[in-house]
Amino acid sequence: MKANLHPIWYPDAQVSCACGNTFTSGSILPKIRVEICSNCHPFFTGSQKLVDTLGQVDKYYRKTEVSKVKQAERKKILEFRQSRVEKRKSERPSLKELLMQARKKVSS
Repeated sequence: MKANLHPIWYPDAQVSCACGNTFTSGSILPKIRVEICSNCHPFFTGSQKLVDTLGQVDKYYRKTEVSKVKQAERKKILEFRQSRVEKRKSERPSLKELLMQARKKVSS
């Protein structure tokens, strides 16, 4: 192996979290700062913790609400169209129905 090529290895590097937890790990850096560790991560704690950056969560909730409203409006439109088609079918007989009526008249 070449000399002076590899970084210095710190087997007892101190890792400190934003929640105040500290532990040791091996690294090429002597001190490491992290935002989330196993003590405060929602997956490990079982609690939901939202980190909202510039209102992204609120923006998502607004989008979902708008989407629900649009889906409801679309459903009403489709129901109206379907009822209109059913009404037309009941008002005017189809060609098949007219032919069946004509057959009945001829046969009787």
